[in-house]
Order: sequence, then C-alpha cells, then structure tokens
Amino acid sequence: MIIRSRRVSLAGGLRPADISVKDGRIEAVMPYKTACACSQTLKDWGDKRIVPGFMDIHTHGGYGFDVDSGDREGLKAWLMELPGEGVTSVFPTVSTEREDRIKRALANIAKTMAEPYEGAKIQGIHLEGPFIAADFSGAQPKENILEASVEKFDELQNSAEGNIKYISLAPEVDREMRLIRHCSANRVRVALGHTGADYETVAMAVSNGAVSMTHVYNAMSSFGHRKPGAVGAALRLKDLYGEIICDCLHVSPEAINIFFRAKEKGYGIMISDSLSCKGMEQGSETAFGSARVAVDENGIARLENGTIAGSVLKINEGLRNLVEKCDLPFDVALDSCTINPARLMGLGDKKGRIWTGYDADIVVLNDDYSVEQTYLKGREAILN
Repeated sequence: MIIRSRRVSLAGGLRPADISVKDGRIEAVMPYKTACACSQTLKDWGDKRIVPGFMDIHTHGGYGFDVDSGDREGLKAWLMELPGEGVTSVFPTVSTEREDRIKRALANIAKTMAEPYEGAKIQGIHLEGPFIAADFSGAQPKENILEASVEKFDELQNSAEGNIKYISLAPEVDREMRLIRHCSANRVRVALGHTGADYETVAMAVSNGAVSMTHVYNAMSSFGHRKPGAVGAALRLKDLYGEIICDCLHVSPEAINIFFRAKEKGYGIMISDSLSCKGMEQGSETAFGSARVAVDENGIARLENGTIAGSVLKINEGLRNLVEKCDLPFDVALDSCTINPARLMGLGDKKGRIWTGYDADIVVLNDDYSVEQTYLKGREAILN
C-alpha cells in the first residue's frame, strides 16, 4: 500500500512524500509521487497532514469504560474508540484502588493483551500508586495507599503477568529508594508523582533510576523561588521526562508553555489522564474505581465531593491545544504524543516516527485536528 500526501511529518517538518507500507511496517519513505502504485493500493490524502500514531501513557479510560473495573468487554470496546482520536498505542492506567481491585484490573489487562483484539494496542500497564503520599493523593483514595515495598510490587506484577511497564510513586515513601532501584533494574520505568518531595529528594530519586514525573504541576510540591519543590525539579532536570495534562484546565496554557520551554525538546509528554466520562454527555455520572465522577459545565471531571479528578481530553484535541492555545511549534507538540513517550517506554526504535522499518501506525489529520483516518500497522481502523 502507498499512503501519499503533500504534508507528511518527516524530519521535524511537513513535507510531500509517499509512504510504502508492507506487512504492517513502513517499507520505504519516498519523494512525492515517485512510488509505483500500479500493483498496490494507493491512498492519496492530498494536503491532509500525515503524522505518526499517538501514544497515551496515562489514561484511566473513556467512553464509559473505567480501567479499574476489570471489565474485559469494556476494555476491548474502549480500545476500539481510541483510534478515533489518533491513539494507536496505549498504557491503561490502574489507580490507587483496593488491592483486590488493583489485582483484578491488572489481570484483566494482561489477559486481554494475550488474545486477539481490535483497536489501539496495549504496550504495557501504567500503575499509578498505590505507593503515594497521602497529602498529595488528589483524586486517588487515601485509604487505599500501601506502604512501598519490593515484595508488594512483585505481588502486583505477578497479577499483571509481568506487564507493568510504568509506575508512578512518591519517592519520600520509598525507604532508601529500594523500590525505585528494583523497578529500574527490572525495566519498569519509574515516574515520580502524588508527591510532596523537595527538590533534593527528587534529584536523589532520579539518581536511583526514576526517569519521569507524573502530571507535572498537579499533585506535587509546588515551585517556590527558595524552595523549588518537585515542580522545580521537573523544570530544571533536563533529561527527566515529564507528563503534562494538556486540556488547558488542569494546567493553564501559559504554564504548559513554560514547561515545554524549560524541557529539552525530547522530554515533554502530553497525556490525557482521561476518565471513563470522556466522550459522555455533560453531567453523565460514571465510575472512577470505587468512586463516581461527572463532567461539570466547564468541562472538568470532578468527584462527588468536588475534587478535580482526571480529564476528558482526547489526544488530538490536546495537540490542537498545544499549538493553538499554548503557542508551541507543531513539531514540538507532535513529538510530545509520539516519539517522546515512545522513547520513554523503550519503544523509540519502532514507534513514534514515520521512518523506514517502523510500525505503520499512522494518523491522517484534518486542518481542525479532527482525525480523518488512523492506520494500525497499516490497517485502516474503523472510526466510531
């Protein structure tokens, strides 16, 4: 198959090109209108932007499905919805729930990964907690926080059949950074979040293997000119990845701009942190673990007690926000949901770029950032 456009994301810009796809991979990238399509299917998208498939590494669900529910059919239905926002790879995120519910959710994702399914592909599991700081728990239930231990993590990893690839934890509750070192040694990426840690503690955690920060600005010690806190560390430590919710509600456009300007180009990561209420009508009440959540008139997802929870953000809308509201260059914004998360997760050699040899996960974008078509390893996804 040949996929063609006058605006293909290549080498930091949009250029005319032909993309040859074979057996789920990009076989070659060629000059515009030079590929021989006489014996192949040709998809000519004119002036529409062709970009790599998006990767969401922090999402609790959407379209009525909650990751913590352990619902197999709900999980599969959610995965089929995600290509409609350009997401081709996802890390379902299990929250700080009761231990039995965490294990059930982990097992559900692991079993689904082991069988055929349609839609966005699960690349691993993100475990948000349960080893976090009570004073910075945010929408995560304090009563479900567990004492950080290597043994408890291994127990949860066993339920996940080894598929936990990313964990968010608070370094101050990890005595002597043992869990951080253990996870890092076993190829589990460690992010620091829901934390009141000071700058020095974050720096020490990074020295022990932590590689990212969870939803920067939210649920962490704030920046002060004498006490820079976890936010200061997220901005100052250049080779530390940082997630950021790009709905312009959790974080202002100005603060998002400051974050990306402070980071090296390859280290800012857009996340949705979406909840089951994404894609539902305003006011619809859905599950977030054992709690209930609904979207208010301002588009903010809140628990019944009014606490701001995750978001209802679609990744393609986040891309539009970064460019149109936060004044970021398109290539910087695009990298934040493609190659940057892929590199963080050790997938940068096959995901996140339109390059020869990479998986043919491709998105066709309209000028308003709506998704015209998504390809999953070269196959056209059915967009709902």
